[in-house]
Amino acid sequence: MVTIEEALRLIHTRVTPVATEIVPIEEADGRVAAEAITARYDLPRFDNSAMDGFAVTLSDAGSTLRCRATILAGDTPEGIRVEKGSAVKIMTGAMIPAGTDAVIPKESVQIDGDTITLPDAVRKGANIRKRGEDVSAGSRIFERGETITAYGISLLASQGITHVRVYRRPLVTVFATGHELKMHYEKVESYQIYNSNAPMFVTRAKELGCEARFTGATADTLASIEAHIQSALDADLIITSGGVSVGEADFTLQAFENLGMERLFHKIDIKPGKPTTLGRIGKTWVLNLPGNPAAAAANFEIFGHSLIRRLRGVNTPYLAPIIAFNAEDYTLKPGKRTVLLGRYDGEKFHILSRQGPGMVRPFKEADGFIVTDGKIEKLETGQSVQMIPLQWIRGAEEERNIFTSA
Repeated sequence: MVTIEEALRLIHTRVTPVATEIVPIEEADGRVAAEAITARYDLPRFDNSAMDGFAVTLSDAGSTLRCRATILAGDTPEGIRVEKGSAVKIMTGAMIPAGTDAVIPKESVQIDGDTITLPDAVRKGANIRKRGEDVSAGSRIFERGETITAYGISLLASQGITHVRVYRRPLVTVFATGHELKMHYEKVESYQIYNSNAPMFVTRAKELGCEARFTGATADTLASIEAHIQSALDADLIITSGGVSVGEADFTLQAFENLGMERLFHKIDIKPGKPTTLGRIGKTWVLNLPGNPAAAAANFEIFGHSLIRRLRGVNTPYLAPIIAFNAEDYTLKPGKRTVLLGRYDGEKFHILSRQGPGMVRPFKEADGFIVTDGKIEKLETGQSVQMIPLQWIRGAEEERNIFTSA
């Protein structure tokens, strides 16, 4: 049995990113840049006006001037120069003509036909957006491992970049084991239950940036499980739940090992979710999680999420808790590192009153969880806790402490 830290360290030192591909920027949302990207052009590409107003010189402050010309956005102000005693009407985004010291907004001047009277004070550079003040040509605009967002795509488009190299989406395969379980689209008998884990793993893997597929349920025989495993070895990650404890029909772990799985760890010092195994067959990672729904989800969020972040190539692969404050006293049994689900209101963390390893509802109700360090007997009201969010994806560049302690 390994500690949580040992399990995470094995993941972060052994798991490497998947291969790369080139995609149009319109398809890059949520993808991870596989190489650094530098700017091609200055942004703005030229000095331009931040306001609709008048281009003037400092020497004309307080004076009445005649407007000599008008420059619209998109115009080239060739042959136009701002000189003492005259002004040029200019629109937002238009190129600044030669000789301009400042742009005075139209609401700040007195207008009388084609003449204007300036305020007494004119500040040099006022309302002028300088070339390259946003982005300078040759500067780094994306780092390798950075996740591309809609706003990042805007930046790429501003540079005329049409395609980017990204890590491909990791392929995750999920299959179900256990003859007592039926899929949600099957008829269930009174002695059977529905498998809620498989749809959860598929959906959550997609939320975390993977391609995911469900390949069906196995029979409780070694041959059936081995056949499912062999058909899934094109995946980057296989996820199963159940069948890794000591029951007579728990063949899953044996089937993986029969097919040559190298085991990194088996059993973790955590409550719930002790029977969690990570291994590898060739280039395919294997994560066997507990059968109990809440235990499976908790261990997926700690270990599966970390593994997926490494496969995706993100430069923030580590879990990144946020500091919250415990909403009310909570007593627990010391000795085990314990996962506690709760809701975060922007300041306080409210531990759910009802939660257990076999439950399904708590993870739907929660938007975060904490992991106690095993020494705590009571969480006090107002005590700071390390909350790992569920509803938004957050990572850190370096390893962070994820444990809540006294």
